[in-house]
Amino acid sequence: MGNRVTREDFEWVYTEQPHTQRRKEILAKYPEIKNLMGPDPHLKWIVSGMVFMQLLACFLVKDLSWKWIFFWAYAFGGCINHSLTLAIHDISHNVAFGNKQARWNRWFAVFANLPIGIPYSASFKKYHIDHHRYLGGDSLDVDIPTDFEGWFFCTPLRKLLWLFLQPLFYSLRPLYVNPKAITRMEILNALVQFSTDLIIYYLWGLKPVIYLIAGTILCLGFHPISGHFIAEHYMFLKGYETYSYYGPLNWLTFNVGYHMEHHDFPSIPGCRLPMVKKIAAEYYDNLPHHQSWIRVLWDFVFDDTLGPYSRVKRLCKLAKES
Repeated sequence: MGNRVTREDFEWVYTEQPHTQRRKEILAKYPEIKNLMGPDPHLKWIVSGMVFMQLLACFLVKDLSWKWIFFWAYAFGGCINHSLTLAIHDISHNVAFGNKQARWNRWFAVFANLPIGIPYSASFKKYHIDHHRYLGGDSLDVDIPTDFEGWFFCTPLRKLLWLFLQPLFYSLRPLYVNPKAITRMEILNALVQFSTDLIIYYLWGLKPVIYLIAGTILCLGFHPISGHFIAEHYMFLKGYETYSYYGPLNWLTFNVGYHMEHHDFPSIPGCRLPMVKKIAAEYYDNLPHHQSWIRVLWDFVFDDTLGPYSRVKRLCKLAKES
């Protein structure tokens, strides 16, 4: 087996996250990048089409056998639902209707949430702000696994299990790491979501509801698109805590792969992030990046040096709430 080198703790650093300084440098050199900020006028139509496509799918699967329900949930519906979670990610940065229409963005995220089957959008926004503001922040950035996850999921089989269970950990980890009071928007998100689930059940029975929820759970777990969860911030090379992916699955995921660019400029919608890379090429071309999310998952499972502990952590001071 050779010498196995496994991590026993996170990679603690005592510097600020790199995105703030790089953003300042790039904007000083290329002020035209500010023109890329602002809403994406096509996003609301693309997302609406995806939502209605899933509602049509609910009607089409209502009489299928259970094996085909789960097959289409994994192969088709779950891919759309995973993509919708990434649309919600973009919408959480107010790029559907702009910063001046924050309420419209929040409610549109609730609409985008409908095929996912489980209320998600309001809670995601609440915690995603911290992920950007306190990247790697101990007890603040809930994207980072817990010590238990790092300690226990350290062998190939256990890491594979961890990938399957990712939706569970992403749902429960915030409640343990950084619990926050339930907001009014979260309650409304849940009421709208469960009401929609009941309407689908009343119209077409249980199978369409299972099709939606199973697709979400399966495709947020062990699935090629889920490679982005690992690719974005797991430390494949020492000293680098954010990575971009420039492969074809960006077409299905609102360019979430352009993650270095996204953290540098979170107010730029995904559709324009390739332009950031093109304009400021010298800042990105020489940074380590990924070309395959499938390869990312393979390496994560079978490389002994990679695991849930492969994350940069830092101590962050709480910013004053405006």
